[in-house]
Amino acid sequence: MLVIFGQLAAQKKYGKILVLTSPDGKLISHIAANNEGINYDIVYNGVVLMNPSQLGLNYDILSEGKALNQPSPTGLSYIYTKDGVKKNSMTVKKVSRATIDKTISSPFTRQATMRDHCNELKIQLKEGITIIFRAYNEGLAYRYCWERAPGNVTNETVEFRFAGDWQATVPYVTNFDSTNHATQYNSSFENLYTTLPLSQLDPRRLCFLPLLVHGPNGIKICITESTLLDYPGLYLKGTGQAGILQGENAPLPKRVEQGGHNNLQLIVKEREKFIAENMHKEKLFPWRIVMVAPNSAELAMNNLSYILGEPSRLTDLSWIKPGKVAWDWWNCWNIGGVDFEAGINNETYKHYIDFASRYGIEYVILDEGWAVNKQADLFQVVPEIDLPMLVKYAAERNVGIILWAGYYAFDRDMERVCQHYSKMGVKGFKIDFMDRDDQIVTDFYHRAAAMCAKYHLVADFHGAFKPAGLNRTYPNVLNFEGVAGLEQLKWAPSSWNQVQYDVEIPFIRQTAGPMDYTQGAMHNGAKYCYFPCWSEPMSQGTRCHQLALYVVLESPLNMLCDSPTNYDREPEYTRFVAGIPTVWDETRVLQGEVGEYIVTARRKGSTWYIGGITNWTARDLKIDLSSLGIQAAAVELYTDGANAHRKGSDYKHEKLNSLLSTLNIHLAPGGGFVAKIGR
Repeated sequence: MLVIFGQLAAQKKYGKILVLTSPDGKLISHIAANNEGINYDIVYNGVVLMNPSQLGLNYDILSEGKALNQPSPTGLSYIYTKDGVKKNSMTVKKVSRATIDKTISSPFTRQATMRDHCNELKIQLKEGITIIFRAYNEGLAYRYCWERAPGNVTNETVEFRFAGDWQATVPYVTNFDSTNHATQYNSSFENLYTTLPLSQLDPRRLCFLPLLVHGPNGIKICITESTLLDYPGLYLKGTGQAGILQGENAPLPKRVEQGGHNNLQLIVKEREKFIAENMHKEKLFPWRIVMVAPNSAELAMNNLSYILGEPSRLTDLSWIKPGKVAWDWWNCWNIGGVDFEAGINNETYKHYIDFASRYGIEYVILDEGWAVNKQADLFQVVPEIDLPMLVKYAAERNVGIILWAGYYAFDRDMERVCQHYSKMGVKGFKIDFMDRDDQIVTDFYHRAAAMCAKYHLVADFHGAFKPAGLNRTYPNVLNFEGVAGLEQLKWAPSSWNQVQYDVEIPFIRQTAGPMDYTQGAMHNGAKYCYFPCWSEPMSQGTRCHQLALYVVLESPLNMLCDSPTNYDREPEYTRFVAGIPTVWDETRVLQGEVGEYIVTARRKGSTWYIGGITNWTARDLKIDLSSLGIQAAAVELYTDGANAHRKGSDYKHEKLNSLLSTLNIHLAPGGGFVAKIGR
C-alpha cells in the first residue's frame, strides 16, 4: 500500500495525495484533502472509472440555540465562529489507516455469512469531523462521523464524475412536475429503468437508488448507500454534462397533514431550508457506496449494502421466522368452489389459513381492509373479522398471521399497537405507504424496527425506499419493497415491460437487499397476450419465469400472490413452490447480463436450487454444474413447455435419478427454469 503525504502541522494546508487500495490491489482511490475540500477518484484494473469527485457538508454549529456559521457554498470549507472570525474547516488533525478482515453473520439473507474485508482510511479534521473511506475488492465507500453534537445540515455535496459519458440505467422518480420540484420527494420508489448516456439524463428529474453505470470493458458500477439512520436518503440527477451525476436530499418536513391514501399518510405541506437536524450526540452519516464489478454476474453478488449496515442490535434471533406467505390482495380475495361469498370476512381467511396449512406455508397476511377504512386506527377492526379467533385458528394449524398497516396508523400509537397484537399472537406487520425518505421517515423505519423487535414481531416495509442496511441492524426486518413488483400488473398498460425489468433488478435494485416483489402468478401471459386486469390479474412471461423468480430474487418473506383456488388446481407444482427456501446458506450467480438474462444458484443445506430467466428473447443456455461441487443426487426440473411461447402457463416437469454435469436449457421468450438438485 502506498501512503503519500507530507508532515502534518497545525493550521497548514494539507494537500498531499492519500492512496487507498483494495485488499486485492485492483481498486485504487487517490484522495486529496486541502483548503478546497476533499475529493477522490476510482481506478479499477488500471482503468480510470471516476475522475476526482468532491464531497462535503454544509452545516450550522448550534450553541445556545443559535446558528453560528454561514454555510459555505460548496464542500467542507469555511465556518464562522461565534465572534465572526472566518476559520478554515479543512484543518487535518490526524490520518490513520487500518485493515478490516472479519466474517459477519448474515442470517435471513442469501448466504449464512459474509466477509467484511477492506482497507480503511480515516481523515480526522480538527473541527470534530472524521471522513472514513473504505476500499473493498467489490467497491469504495465513504461516510462522515461527527464526534460532537452537530447542528443542522443544510446540504451535502455528493458528485460522481465518471471518466466517460457512459450509459446509465436509472429509475426516475415518477412524481415529476416541471413546475414544482418538491413533488419528487414524495415517491413510492417504483419505476421501470431508463438507459441513456449520462449526459442525456434529465437534470430536472431525480433518480432514486440504486442505479447503474455501464463502464468500459464490461465493468459495472452501481451506486447505493447503507446505514441510512436518521438522515435523508440520497437521490442523484444528471447535470447535462458528460459523465457527471450530482446528489440531492429531501429537505426536512416543517409542516405535515394527515391525508393521502385512505388518510394513512402524512403529506408534507412545507419544508425547512435544511435536510437534517441534530438527533444524537454522536452522528454517524450514511455510507455512500460505489460498487464495482468486472461483469454483470459479479455485480449481482455484491453484499456491501448489508456489510456496511450497523451490526445487529438483537442478541436473540430464535423467534424470527422467515418463510412463505399466502397473500390475499393481488388475487382480490378470489376463491371458487365454496358456499360462501369471498371477501374480507372470517370464512375467506379460514380458507386461506387452511390452504397455507396444507402446503406448509408459514404465514397468511391480512392486507388492507381488516381495519376500518380511513380511520388510521388499528384498534378499529371491521365487524366481519374476528381477529382473535383467526389468530388462534391459524396457530392451531401452524400458520402465523401478519397484519397490513398504513404508515400513520402504525406510527401514531406504535408501542400500544405492537404490544396489543403481539399479545394476541400476531407474528408481524406489513407497513405501507411511507412514500418518502426524508429524515423523519428514515427515523420512523428505525423506531418501527426496534419496536417490532421489542415485541417479537417481524416487519415488511412496503411503500418503501430501498434497503440500506437496516436488515442487518434489526434482522426482524425481513423485507422491503422499493421495487416495481408484480402488483403493477393489476393496472399497468400492455406497453409496460415487466419481463425486461425482471432481468435488470437482480443486478441493480437487489444489490441493496431483499425485495417484496410478490411473485407467484398462475395466469401467465406470453408475449403480446398480457392485458391488465384488477380482479383476475396475470403475469408477463411464462409460468417457469414466475417460478424462477423464487430463486433469482431475494425475499426472506416471500408471497404466493395468486388465489388458493388456482394453486389447488396444480398441487404438485404448488408444493414445489412452497418448498423453495426463502433464506440460504450460499448464493452464486453463474451467468448473466444486465437486461438480458440471469442464472442464479442457491444452496440450503445440501440441496441446490438453480433458477434462470430471460427477457423477451428466447435463448439456449449451457450451465456447467462442476463448480458447485455437487455429489450424486436427484434432479427435479421445471422448464418452459413446447408451447410456452404462445401459452405462457405451459411447462414441463421432469424428475431424473442421476446428476447431470451440464444442464442444457431452452428458454422461451419471457421464459425461465428451475432445477432442484439434492434429495
